[in-house]
Amino acid sequence: MLTPSYIAQQFINALNMGSIYALVAIGLTVVYGILRLINFAHGDMMTIGAYLGLAVLTALALPAWAALLIPMLVVGALGVLIERLAYRPLRGAPEVAMLITSLAISSLIQNGATMTLTAQPRPVRLPAELTQRVDVLGVNFAVMDVVIVGLAVALMIALTLFVQRTTLGIAMRACSENVRVTQLMGVDVNRVIAVAFAISAGLAAVAGVLWSGKFGLVDPFTGFVPGLKAFVAAVIGGIGNIPGAMLGGYLLGFAEVFFVAFTPPQVSGYRDAFVFVLLLVVLLVRPTGLLGAREVNRA
Repeated sequence: MLTPSYIAQQFINALNMGSIYALVAIGLTVVYGILRLINFAHGDMMTIGAYLGLAVLTALALPAWAALLIPMLVVGALGVLIERLAYRPLRGAPEVAMLITSLAISSLIQNGATMTLTAQPRPVRLPAELTQRVDVLGVNFAVMDVVIVGLAVALMIALTLFVQRTTLGIAMRACSENVRVTQLMGVDVNRVIAVAFAISAGLAAVAGVLWSGKFGLVDPFTGFVPGLKAFVAAVIGGIGNIPGAMLGGYLLGFAEVFFVAFTPPQVSGYRDAFVFVLLLVVLLVRPTGLLGAREVNRA
């Protein structure tokens, strides 16, 4: 029955999903905007972040904030290392070479995690203060739901300020317009790209911790499906465009949750297919995405 409290509950669920999709989509679009690289290993950064968060909470018994900060820093550094070893040597090669490399890295991470950690899903138990339930006007939700939305919005605001008001952020925007011209102006492009990878991987790690905390499980393929859906979100919003990635993430989160909540059970099972149909519809109407990142001729 569609009661106001049920609709409000689904609204909260959609905000949660949209926040996580937006974080992952922003990471994808930051790197794509500079290198035109669709990084298929991005979802696996989520997985690594989720495992690190689990280790921080259980093996190290550190507080919840450390389970976010440590994975963000470690995976951010890992993103820089991967860029240095795998992508930088291919810079200037056809874009498909880096695309295939990202698929290889994704496979390497998934297989490595399966062999070392096993494919068995591991439970993620959050601190009691995050699992407490709150009832507001008949709408029941966990403190973790508030944390997910609040943290995602805070990170998006911080990234926007960084891109708009710092020298490195302005250099990232310049590189997204034209890397060669930016380099000729004396900007250390390698440093800018390394920062972009650090931000991208760090955001994915945070998203991985939030995702595994919300659903209570982590396995070697935790980031695969969310990574694909975040790619869809980035394309819907206009890949290469940070506000577009935010918009696409929230639109996808709302569309997916509402599709499941307001359709019969025999239909709601097709939610993944619905996501890709939604992508096709958007691309047919607006091929560059809703906020249409302008494509620049780099020749």
